[in-house]
Amino acid sequence: MSDGHSTDKRSTFPLPLSSVTGGAGRKPAAPAPVATPQTATRNASSATGTSRSGAAAAAPAPRPPGYAQAHTPSAPVAQRSELMASEAVRRAMVARVARQGVKDGVVLGAMEAVPRHLFIEPALSAQAYIDASLPIGHNQTISQPYIVARMIEAMREATRASPQEGRQLGRVLEIGTGCGYQAAVLSFVAREVYSIERIKPLHELAKTNLRPLRISNLRLQYGDGMLGLPQVAPFDGIILAAAGLEVPRALLEQLAIGAHLVAPVGAQVQRLERITRIGKSEWASETLEACHFVPLRPGTI
Repeated sequence: MSDGHSTDKRSTFPLPLSSVTGGAGRKPAAPAPVATPQTATRNASSATGTSRSGAAAAAPAPRPPGYAQAHTPSAPVAQRSELMASEAVRRAMVARVARQGVKDGVVLGAMEAVPRHLFIEPALSAQAYIDASLPIGHNQTISQPYIVARMIEAMREATRASPQEGRQLGRVLEIGTGCGYQAAVLSFVAREVYSIERIKPLHELAKTNLRPLRISNLRLQYGDGMLGLPQVAPFDGIILAAAGLEVPRALLEQLAIGAHLVAPVGAQVQRLERITRIGKSEWASETLEACHFVPLRPGTI
């Protein structure tokens, strides 16, 4: 996300994939700036009054820790109180995730910057920051905060082929946009984020949820995630938000050498796997921990 974007961008968000692929040949483009908490705050604040699916207006995203929150004199006291409460409970969520073992400061900062309650139904808003997955419709869920942070941290970890500690990721692919929450978090840790959703109503829901934040380095795509996006590959990281019996070969081949793919694997018993591409036709896999995700399915609906 870059500073200074005008509000008329709202009508074109998210940009269609064709606007960045340019047809057959991919031309190198200047990398989009990574989203920042300051920009997210300004965008969400200026979009106050924008409703999601007829629900209450979206609340602004927070400033980073220690950054003074600016309020206009005319801002309602109730609105300020609600924002402060949201920030406090989000900080508590991040502190819990850190106690659970996530150490990457960039990931923790991104988790604190994205208001999770904007991505779930208002009836569940009281549970927005508990460490649990929540239903988002169509037999799908928003992942628990810990697993979102853990997967992104695992994807960011340095390798021998990419040894820069804490390096900024370039292009990242997410399989399974869902409600859009993880895609928003990813936009804070990568220059470009592409996210694919196979369920049309969820693709539309994610667009609605993300629109008030106006994240310029995020592209949403409706399609079969098992095929990936070969036209914009290779990716510096890939995350799957659904579990298959194995990781699709197409996704492995779209991973850059030295980059990680993080995915749940299995049926009834699932494990979180990290696969690293170590050569043109060579990958290495490691098991991180047990997990539970909805099944990975082909096609679109």
